[in-house]
Amino acid sequence: MPTIATPEQFRRAAALRAEIERHNHAYYVLDAPTIPDAEYDRLFEELRGLEREHPELLTADSPTQRVGGAPLDQFAPVRHAVPMLSIETETDTTPDGARAFDARVRKKLGLGPDDPEIDYAAELKFDGLAISLRYEDGVLVCGATRGDGETGEDVTQNVRTIGQIPLRLQADPPPAVLEVRGEVYMRRDDFERYNERQRAVGKAPLVNPRNGAAGSIRQLDPALTRQRPLSFFAYGVGEVRGFELPSTHGELLDALGDIGFPVCAERTVGCGAPTLVSFHASIAARRDTLPFDIDGVVYKVNRRDLQAQLGFRNRDPNWAVAHKYPAQERSTILRGIDIQVGRTGKLTPVAKLEPVFVGGVTVTNATLHNEDETRRKDVRIGDTVVVRRAGDVIPEVVGVDLSKRPSDPGPPFDLRAMLGGRCPVCGSAIAREEGEADWRCSGGLFCPAQRKQALLHFASRRAMDIEGLGDKLVDQLVDNAIVGTPADLYKLGVLALANLERMADKSAGNLVDAIEASKRTTLARFIFALGIRNVGEKTAKDLARHFGSIDALMAADEARLQQVPDVGPIVASSVAQFFAEPHNREVIEQLRAAGLTWEEGAPQETVAGRLAGKTFVLTGTLPVLTRDEAGALIEAAGGKVSGSVSKKTDFVVAGAEAGSKLDKAQRLGITILDEAGLRALLDSDTTGV
Repeated sequence: MPTIATPEQFRRAAALRAEIERHNHAYYVLDAPTIPDAEYDRLFEELRGLEREHPELLTADSPTQRVGGAPLDQFAPVRHAVPMLSIETETDTTPDGARAFDARVRKKLGLGPDDPEIDYAAELKFDGLAISLRYEDGVLVCGATRGDGETGEDVTQNVRTIGQIPLRLQADPPPAVLEVRGEVYMRRDDFERYNERQRAVGKAPLVNPRNGAAGSIRQLDPALTRQRPLSFFAYGVGEVRGFELPSTHGELLDALGDIGFPVCAERTVGCGAPTLVSFHASIAARRDTLPFDIDGVVYKVNRRDLQAQLGFRNRDPNWAVAHKYPAQERSTILRGIDIQVGRTGKLTPVAKLEPVFVGGVTVTNATLHNEDETRRKDVRIGDTVVVRRAGDVIPEVVGVDLSKRPSDPGPPFDLRAMLGGRCPVCGSAIAREEGEADWRCSGGLFCPAQRKQALLHFASRRAMDIEGLGDKLVDQLVDNAIVGTPADLYKLGVLALANLERMADKSAGNLVDAIEASKRTTLARFIFALGIRNVGEKTAKDLARHFGSIDALMAADEARLQQVPDVGPIVASSVAQFFAEPHNREVIEQLRAAGLTWEEGAPQETVAGRLAGKTFVLTGTLPVLTRDEAGALIEAAGGKVSGSVSKKTDFVVAGAEAGSKLDKAQRLGITILDEAGLRALLDSDTTGV
């Protein structure tokens, strides 16, 4: 039977709520975290434990309430105390649109040419969903959509899940009532990451950030809203009681920021039409670099007394206007589909379009992402398609206007059939792993589209370790047709290198020496350097240990490959496909002919060492051993070294400046060792576990 909380527990719960909200504000609004995740989790769990044990401690503003409640059958209506009015749109996207607004304001106020300029505030017009947040005595009690302006929908449970929205105002004393109006939106980077995750698990991605934000807020299940990466900006107020409003709009936004709301920094205050014209042009020039979508800017008369004097026309305020930019979605005709091969061999269908002006530029190509997306949207040559361009994101086809489909449409998209199963660049076989959305070229060492990536990986420190062969030099070597495959590196001389841009004789000589030194390597490093998909350092070591020679590895079929510890069907398929491609075998023979050598021997049986079956993660800087040395000792004793901490991890070896891996290990209760502890474990007869 629950006990009544003590006064000390009431005080502790209040202190925890205040402290957690301070950290939330620093993280979500200021983008300046103040404590590690592990410490935040400890505070959060302590508060949740108190509330679970003593329900009377639970308050509406508790951070634990951000998780949302039970799914709703429908949204309840909310009548706005002060209507959420729309703003008139100025469709003239030239500077004349700003001048026309200024002229209308001056006329309404009865000002002549010789009268002073009007003081304006200019800000962004966010492309999201308008929301009203009602606070009573400083606590969030209701979140509502705009609806028809008079009545919206109660989405309180959903807006609680947005970290940037404060549950309690940072005001002492708090206002009796304060309704804050603003926009829920989705950042472009959050939108792209979310869609990548959706595609990876075979789910439909969001169409665009605006639809993503609006659809997320109108989810009946708050748990689904919480999964969406939503953000918020405040830009105005509704009903206000017990809160002294500043005399200007610019000062009002500053005041909202002071009590805990995120307010966009992209705004200005100034006099007359020149201020508006300058702001419109400035944002247009930087529009593509903004981290979120906008569809224009908003001008407002800055003084609130003049706003009251100007009043409203029907439902639109005379003292504000939204000045648009060119549309970022347009319709055009799909003339064809090409296949682009990326640096990693990924094959991407690209729409060839009838030129269309979108978002300030003429677009002739747009990505279709992959075969599954193209099929899901049922995109066919000859269709009228909707093209979207958002910021610096590659233009994409977001849908098809089926009402305009020709009577004799082309067949559904089939990438493999279109290419005859071969890479359009090098002719190597293409493959698609089970559960993957993308087709890939298997000619990694040979394919011209993959040359730069293949060379950089081949020369990397943990592969062939060719010091001095970086991005810029590889760009020159490939662009000037000096190097085509990794084997060509071993034909380079000082003279050829010295003629390249920013490459002096000494630098050229050093690089030639580094290339020569790399000829003596290990079989594991060589296998890793080949860049076989899904084959990392550890798998390369396992393959080298199991087969003993490159010829034995190249001759192995998928069934034989799966006999290697930790090699499953996906890795086995990748390895087999790589060596089945004649181009890759040819490059390997060229590398051998160039003098690359490594020790080979009979296949090694797996020896059960004292650490057999144990998984280790290394983090931080150890006093004596490097991570590579520590990892080699662990593997020699039969243990495995992983790059990430999970419930399957047995030990974490932590040195100086250990970071999040150590924090996670502590949360999971995993045994932590220092270097001395590792050495003791290696020297013992048993792991003790």
